[in-house]
Amino acid sequence: MTFYTILRHFHSGWRWVVLILVIVAIIQAGVQIRQKSNYILTRHRKFPLWTMIAAHIQLLLGLILYFVSSKVHFGTDTMSNPLARFFTVEHAISMVLAIILISVGFSRAKKQLDTPGGWNRIFWYYLLAILLILLQTPYPFQEYGAHWF
Repeated sequence: MTFYTILRHFHSGWRWVVLILVIVAIIQAGVQIRQKSNYILTRHRKFPLWTMIAAHIQLLLGLILYFVSSKVHFGTDTMSNPLARFFTVEHAISMVLAIILISVGFSRAKKQLDTPGGWNRIFWYYLLAILLILLQTPYPFQEYGAHWF
């Protein structure tokens, strides 16, 4: 196996960790909102933090892949080739935006300590992030040739 293959498989497998953590953080925030709980410095904040850390690891893996992948290329035909456009532009920009949403949501939630507003920030920012992630993830049934792992 080459470095590229190992990295691609790790990036594809790590997405499941990110997805699970985002879903758990959204559910946790929803429960805390229903209970009208304050966003405080306790163990309850671990899932949003772990989600942000996992998303940043995924971003680093993706950035490395972006520069070594044969699916990403810059040329006159990039925008007319659906495969090249997806990986060079659509997937990359959407995932960076999703990770920005996660980071901003976590950061804004920290500014809402001791109020229920922090959980609202986590819920809505992470929900928008997961929608972007789910919409722009390459699936095996699409024409992009991606794998489940």
